Amino acid sequence: MGDFLQWWQHLPEYMDPVIFQIGSFRLQYYGLMYIVAFACTYFLALYRIRHEDRFRIDVEQLQGLMTAMILGLIIGGRLGYVLFYNLSYYLHHPLEIILPFEFSGGFHFTGITGMSYHGGLIGVVAAAFIFVRKNNLSFFHMADLIVPCIPLGYTFGRLGNFINGELYGRGTDHPIGMFFPLAPGPGRRHPSQLYEAFFEGIVLFVFLWAVKGRFKTRGAMLAVYLMAYGLVRFFIEYARQPDAHLGFVFLSFSMGQMLCLAMILTGGILLAVLRRSRSDL
Repeated sequence: MGDFLQWWQHLPEYMDPVIFQIGSFRLQYYGLMYIVAFACTYFLALYRIRHEDRFRIDVEQLQGLMTAMILGLIIGGRLGYVLFYNLSYYLHHPLEIILPFEFSGGFHFTGITGMSYHGGLIGVVAAAFIFVRKNNLSFFHMADLIVPCIPLGYTFGRLGNFINGELYGRGTDHPIGMFFPLAPGPGRRHPSQLYEAFFEGIVLFVFLWAVKGRFKTRGAMLAVYLMAYGLVRFFIEYARQPDAHLGFVFLSFSMGQMLCLAMILTGGILLAVLRRSRSDL
């Protein structure tokens, strides 16, 4: 048991985030995991339209919808990070929002760093809404199709975060804690990326997949998703390290928790509105 704990606690120190490198080109597990996540969502949605008669969308439209969602995720995730997590910095360095360079203290390549899940969610919803309206589809009908397919992709995305050694958790003396090379200080920290991979990914996927046919109200799956994800993520945030430049933004709540509370509230209001109306957006 002692040997296993030794291996477990030092696992992040053994992992190389780069799969292979040729010159300046590097293929990293992080990017690969996101490709797998998108593919997972696509093929689950494809399975549903081929086995459930209630969805009136063809394969070409599904591919277009997925492309729009990916673009919305990237743009929304970036802008969400700027707005929610570091607005004051980017107000003084606006070019760094879209350019992979840092101009303060010199000029050097950094890549595009900083993405927000909640911003990405807003971007996905906005992009999907624009796409379905242009293609004469029902937004809430498409939400019922896509939403149960999404969470399993989170598992791969969070595994990518784990391999990268980023988004590590708060300090802990519990044996489950790990030593993350990028974390400040010598102590162990919660592997919060793995908590998220399991609960936001696998558990949430199983739950939404199990209940996807039980709601008669069109669009209810989106409302349930907002509440369920918000609740799960809210509690995992107690193990996740808040951003150093933000800390706790209200009482003992992190920015992530405040945004999750907004998700839960939005989901509850949306479900109540949908049950009272028969919108075909």
